[in-house]
Amino acid sequence: MSAPTVTAPPPPPRSSESTATTSPRTVRRHWTEHGLVFVGPFLLVYALFLLWPLLHGVKMSLGDDNITGTDSHFIGFDNYAEALRDPDVWSSLWNTVWFTVLSTVPLVLVGLGMALLAHHLRVVQWLWRLSWFAPFLLPSGVVGLLFMWVIFPSDFGFADQALASVGLHPGIGWLTDERYAMLSIVLTTVWWTVGFNFLLYLAALQAIPQHLYEAAELDGAGAWARLRHITLPLLRRTTGVVLVLQILASLKIFDQVYIMTAGGPDESTRPILQYVYQTGFTGYRIGYASAVSYLFFALIVIVSLVQLRLTRRSSEEGARS
Repeated sequence: MSAPTVTAPPPPPRSSESTATTSPRTVRRHWTEHGLVFVGPFLLVYALFLLWPLLHGVKMSLGDDNITGTDSHFIGFDNYAEALRDPDVWSSLWNTVWFTVLSTVPLVLVGLGMALLAHHLRVVQWLWRLSWFAPFLLPSGVVGLLFMWVIFPSDFGFADQALASVGLHPGIGWLTDERYAMLSIVLTTVWWTVGFNFLLYLAALQAIPQHLYEAAELDGAGAWARLRHITLPLLRRTTGVVLVLQILASLKIFDQVYIMTAGGPDESTRPILQYVYQTGFTGYRIGYASAVSYLFFALIVIVSLVQLRLTRRSSEEGARS
């Protein structure tokens, strides 16, 4: 006897909707499935207000554009070559880097110390948190004017009065002496922005399991040993985030310097962003200012990539250990 023949069932008939793959209903359904309908408005705004100005700025940096937008010509990379030879660019860049170095360390350490205190204080804990974070909510103009007219005026300012109270000689030109101007801006920035780092560290401290401290205490570990072997290692990722955010924010300094010293005395505190502003809107050289800003943008990208690489490597080593 021969084996029975098995016949495959016929394929189901195609619906009119599946065949009409280009119908508006199908296209709209595919867009909805992929989320394009929801991200479309954001992509439009992103392209209009970020991508287009970015590309237009590159175009201006390759020309001799002025503030009026007329009589501009393509000059290639001449603006970039001039910026690399400009001593004002290098001095302003050095001021920016020096401010970043001076401000980053205290902002990280002070923020960590404040978070440790607020985490362990049990009396009116909410008041400590509020008072330490409140300065971060103030606008830059308020902070700049506060330190200009209340903290740093010679002879009658709060800083000079504090020096006189401990027997030191007052009358320091906090904002008019090259030796103290940058330090004064750093102190202002630390008081103003350390609350953000404090908040990040406090949130990270609250996420550490309490049973780790209890087990270490039962084993005889003191407060310093618990801080060194439990708290600080578990805050490593938070410290990496704080460092990245703080370095990027310090490199973009502009507001407090422009308000408090206007880049003086003798341009000793002028950051690179203020030089871009002066070149473009005071010197009317929009093309050259665009070239300087894009060179600075490239520097920020390089710093971000290096910092990200170092942070990732540190996290991998901590996970292996």
